[in-house]
Amino acid sequence: MTKEKAKQDEKNAQVSAAKAAGKPRGRNAKKPQGDKEGKTNGEKSEKKLKTKLTEHTSFRNSTKKKTKNRQAVWVKKFTLEYEEELNKLQIELLKWQKHVIANEQRVLLLFEGRDAAGKGGTIKRIIEHLNPRGARVVALLKPSDRERTQWYFQRYIQHLPSSGEIVLFDRSWYNRAMVEPTMGFCTDEENKRFLKDTPMLEAMLVKNGIILFKFFFSVSKEEQLRRFNARETDPLKQYKISPVDREAQERWDDYTVRKFQMLNETNRTISPWTIIRSDNKKKARLNCMKHILSKVEYKGKISEEELKTDPEIAVSGIDEIRFMEDHLMTGVDLPG
Repeated sequence: MTKEKAKQDEKNAQVSAAKAAGKPRGRNAKKPQGDKEGKTNGEKSEKKLKTKLTEHTSFRNSTKKKTKNRQAVWVKKFTLEYEEELNKLQIELLKWQKHVIANEQRVLLLFEGRDAAGKGGTIKRIIEHLNPRGARVVALLKPSDRERTQWYFQRYIQHLPSSGEIVLFDRSWYNRAMVEPTMGFCTDEENKRFLKDTPMLEAMLVKNGIILFKFFFSVSKEEQLRRFNARETDPLKQYKISPVDREAQERWDDYTVRKFQMLNETNRTISPWTIIRSDNKKKARLNCMKHILSKVEYKGKISEEELKTDPEIAVSGIDEIRFMEDHLMTGVDLPG
């Protein structure tokens, strides 16, 4: 009995030592879970981890070499080309802003379009490196009870640019051309009066010396729906969700008719529209910037060839009107 007890004590000691070391023991000991190549769960989850690089990261690190403290990653060639082009255009925007300030110019840019068309993202890239003392964004909330009793344009007029200033409107007075009549927020009479008054107002602004740009971001119905769904699942985009998002899909054709009316009534030689096809957000941003820079003069400007826009992305207002006239009643899917 003494020998058996000694063997049992020795076996118990081995088990205790194995447990303390955290090692598997015996024929049936479990191996760390992993794939066929012996990777652990930690390694496997690390491989599956997807991280979206911050914009400009690829371009800034494209010439760096791999070291112990640097990890190489794969990015799309288009992403790298986009970031390189974006960097070049943002430098040009800074040159232009210096010219605006030095010459005491006043610049007004209006950004319109359907929900999720990419207006906000483009505005963000335009002002990203501009001097905030000379550039600001205006994104007004719905009118207050007092503002509803005022002249419709009154709350917008007070935000017009001063000397040496660039102002970007993220939605503007054109709310009354599409959103408000489609959603029933204004009467037909108010909408018709707006369409008649707006060309006169804009002509007054331009003749008074304001440099005016009007952009309409055009997105397809399928791409808009995809972006709406992304907003609902991405916690960083949920602030963009509005109660009228789904209504925009259900009333797609109504918005199209309102867009056609708006372009017909307000596209003038003195204040023309530029349509930006924005299913591809990156191309839309670059072409919008190129259009702006190609229409202004400033010291050290790059060649016209480098600022040439893609005719499939940047479309003139008159060309959009003609296209819609030819296809509005044919059943062809029109651009958003």
